[in-house]
Amino acid sequence: MRFLMQAFGFEETLIVPGEGGEIVHAELRWPGGGGIMIGTCDSGSPFAKPKGSGAAYVVTGDPDALFQRAVAAGAEIVHELVDQGYGSREFSVRDPEGNSWSFGTYAGS
Repeated sequence: MRFLMQAFGFEETLIVPGEGGEIVHAELRWPGGGGIMIGTCDSGSPFAKPKGSGAAYVVTGDPDALFQRAVAAGAEIVHELVDQGYGSREFSVRDPEGNSWSFGTYAGS
């Protein structure tokens, strides 16, 4: 969670700790609107996925600044900042747990 806030700018809105102090559920707000919900890999939830198997695409109005922020925080670059033929400027990185994050200007049709 700290990495997601530092590297990408998500803002903490809710933390639900488990009995052992681990985070079993968290909600992070995206400054551009919306947000994500995340949980511990081994929470026992039927929705839990193995570490590193998550992927998300997040719309941003300033992918250039966000790319620099993510790189400075140590995100692993999957693909550099690029202008796509469908009109999006975007990049993809991995967080320390191996989850894939793509950020770009494409907001859908």
